[in-house]
Amino acid sequence: MAGTTIIGAGGWGTALAWLWAKDGRRVWLWGHNADRVVRMQKTRENSDYLPGVKLPESVHVTSEFGDCAGADLIVFVAPSTVLREIASCLRKEIGNARAVFLSCTKGIEHRTGMRMSEILLEIFPEHTIAVLSGPNLAAEVAQNLPTATVIGCDDVNCAAKLQGMLGSPRFRIYTSEDVVSIELGGALKNVFALAAGISDGLGLGDNSKAALITRSLAELVRLGVAMGGDANAFYGLSGAGDLIVTCYSEHSRNHTVGKRLGQGEPLAEIIASMKTVAEGISTARSAWGCARRLKIVTPIIDQVYAVLYEQKKPTVALEELLRREPKPEQP
Repeated sequence: MAGTTIIGAGGWGTALAWLWAKDGRRVWLWGHNADRVVRMQKTRENSDYLPGVKLPESVHVTSEFGDCAGADLIVFVAPSTVLREIASCLRKEIGNARAVFLSCTKGIEHRTGMRMSEILLEIFPEHTIAVLSGPNLAAEVAQNLPTATVIGCDDVNCAAKLQGMLGSPRFRIYTSEDVVSIELGGALKNVFALAAGISDGLGLGDNSKAALITRSLAELVRLGVAMGGDANAFYGLSGAGDLIVTCYSEHSRNHTVGKRLGQGEPLAEIIASMKTVAEGISTARSAWGCARRLKIVTPIIDQVYAVLYEQKKPTVALEELLRREPKPEQP
């Protein structure tokens, strides 16, 4: 069986299925919720995560790994907290020894500090692993609005092949060999999007938000370099580009969560009301742990972590950031 399998039928997975199948390409879209999968098979729509978007007939929606494990390209879009478990289950079904794996999941594993591609490489050591990240809001991709992204892979030929196969005039793909920076930029920006949302929820204005995002980028670079990334790469699509869109867009799940926190809603109630996953919540804990191990100063991450996991009030977190000792600006 040739074609593309997408593991994860959330908003992003559904948008990619629509994008890559709208010209007739065969795509298998795997979802863990059997009832939702049946509804999608009947209606051709993912009403829970991407309402109003009709999936092409060439998208085969399934909840069985055996239906999609023989694809040439297997794309992971599952939440970072379950990627290891899902990949381990898929491992038992893989029927194509030459399949390429593409991670579109943005996160850092708690406790291990591993990136998603590192998890996939551990489980599928014989396969080529690539990553995709950038300022790519699912709702806009599914509206066929112009979007740019970057694919990273140690194998430059593989990256170029994926670029040609998955890219289009409305989904412009760049390539890079710097897998580490692409993944870290895409993961860490979600934590800062929470901070930006909190700023909006508190009504702090555009001046404050611009300063926060600028210092967030500096902090992202500082921690990202300590974790093995390249400083210059973080000013690209998967660093600065993704940071900008997730900090400003109302389509951003992490910005939305932060805004509701800033308006005084308890985190537990926010999570209970959401069908989608805000990766910044789990990544904040992972990033905080990585910063402690590497002895990197991360004041914004620290305060987001305290709001999420130590029940600190957003107003108190803000005051502590503002009371930090003035110093020369360093990018």
